Amino acid sequence: MLLLCFAAVLLAAVLVSALAKRTILSTAALFLVAGFALGEGTTGVLHLRADSPIVAQLAELALFAVLFTDGMRVGWADLRSAWRLPGRALGWGLPLTLLVTAVLAHYVAGLDWPEALLIGAILAPTDPVFAAALVGNDKVPARLRHLLNVESGVNDGLALPFVVVLLAVAAGSDDLHLTELATELGVGLAIGVLVPLLAIALERTRFFAASAAYAPLNGVAIGLLVLALGKATHGNLFLAAFAAGITVATFGARERAAFEHFGENVAELLKLAALLVFGALISPGFLGEIPWTGWVFALLAIVVARPVALWVSFLRSGLSLREQAAAMWFGPKGFASVVYGLLVLEAGIGAADEVFHLVALTIVISILAHSSTDVVVARAFDDSAETPNWHGVLRRIRRAPRAGTVPGQRAAAGPSEADGARTGGQGRAGDGAAAVPHAGDQEVRRPQS
Repeated sequence: MLLLCFAAVLLAAVLVSALAKRTILSTAALFLVAGFALGEGTTGVLHLRADSPIVAQLAELALFAVLFTDGMRVGWADLRSAWRLPGRALGWGLPLTLLVTAVLAHYVAGLDWPEALLIGAILAPTDPVFAAALVGNDKVPARLRHLLNVESGVNDGLALPFVVVLLAVAAGSDDLHLTELATELGVGLAIGVLVPLLAIALERTRFFAASAAYAPLNGVAIGLLVLALGKATHGNLFLAAFAAGITVATFGARERAAFEHFGENVAELLKLAALLVFGALISPGFLGEIPWTGWVFALLAIVVARPVALWVSFLRSGLSLREQAAAMWFGPKGFASVVYGLLVLEAGIGAADEVFHLVALTIVISILAHSSTDVVVARAFDDSAETPNWHGVLRRIRRAPRAGTVPGQRAAAGPSEADGARTGGQGRAGDGAAAVPHAGDQEVRRPQS
C-alpha cells in the first residue's frame, strides 16, 4: 500500500512539476500533505507509526543520499577558497540558533533546560533541498548559493554531537560517552575520504575502466559502500556521506560528472518517499495534542531563532542586505531534524513525546513555508524581472493621446498598430494619423529592448 500511494503521488508530482517550478506550488509540500491525508490518523490508508522501522530507516537513507549528492557539488578547493561566509554561519550561526531556540523552548513551550537545549540542537541544522529554487538558480549570487549549500551540508554532522550529549544529559546519564562520540565522528570521516579515493584510484589504473553505461553507477557503488561500512563500524553516516561527496568532487571530476544527474534523481526519490512517510505520522489528533504555546514556539523557532543568529553572524561580513535577508530566512528544517527527533523517541526520555511533537510541528511549518517561498525569493535576484512586462504597454497607452489622435480613432486603430509594430511598421501603410504615434511607440520601446 505504501508503494502504491508513493507511485500515485509521484505521478501527480511529475505532472505538476513544470507548474511548481515557476510558482509557489511545491512538490515537497505535495508529498507532505499527501502523507498527512493518507496517514492512519486521517484516512487510515497508510498504517505507520513513529516507532515503525521503515520510518527511521527511510529518513536516514534519504538524509545520507542528500548529503552525498550535496557534497558532490563542491570540492575541497571550493571550500577552502570560499570558507569565510560558511564559516561564520557554522561557527557563530549554528550555536546561536541552538541557544535562541532553547531559550524559546524553555520560556515559551515550558520545557526544562536539558530538553530545551536538546530541541535546540535538533532544530539547528538546515536542509537545502527545500530551497532548491534558490540554491540552483544561477541568477542568485554564487556566494549566497555556496554559503547555503555548504552550511546545510556540514551542519547536520556538526549538530549530531550536541544531540547525543544533550540526549544523555536529558536522560540523567552521568556518562556522556564523549570518547565514543569522537570515535564515531573520526571513523565516519575516514570512511568518507578513503573509500572514494580507493575507488577513483582503481579506475585510474590500466586494469579497470567504466563503460559509458555503467559510469553513473560508479557513484552509486561508492555511496553504498560508504553507507555499508559506516553501518558496520558505527561511524557517523552523515559526516561520511558529505565527506565522500566532497572527495569525489575533488579527485574524480569524471566520476562526478557521470553521477551528477542520476544521483540527484535518486536522492530526490528518497527525499520524497521520506516526506510521504513523515507526513503520514502527522494527523489532526497529533496536531491537536500540541498546546497553543507549542504552536507559538514553532513559529518563533522559524521566524526568530535563525534570523537573529545569522544577523549577528554576518555583521560586517560584506553581504548585501538582500543576500543577508535571504540567508536569514532560508533555514528550512528537514531530514536531519526528523532523524534526530526519532532518536529522541528511541531513547525514551521523560519528555520524549513532547519534544517529538514540537520538532514535528516545526518541521511541517518549515517545509510548507520555505518550499513555497524559494521561487519568490529567487526571483528577487533576477534583475530582468524587476521591470514588469506591463510597464512598456502602460507607457505606450499614456503616450498615445499626446500623439494627436482622436480617442475614438485610437480605440479602433489599436490592434492594427500593434500588428504594425510586430511587422516593422507596415501594419497600416498610408495611414498617416496612425503612423506618427506608431513611430513614437517604437522610440519608447527601443531602449527597453
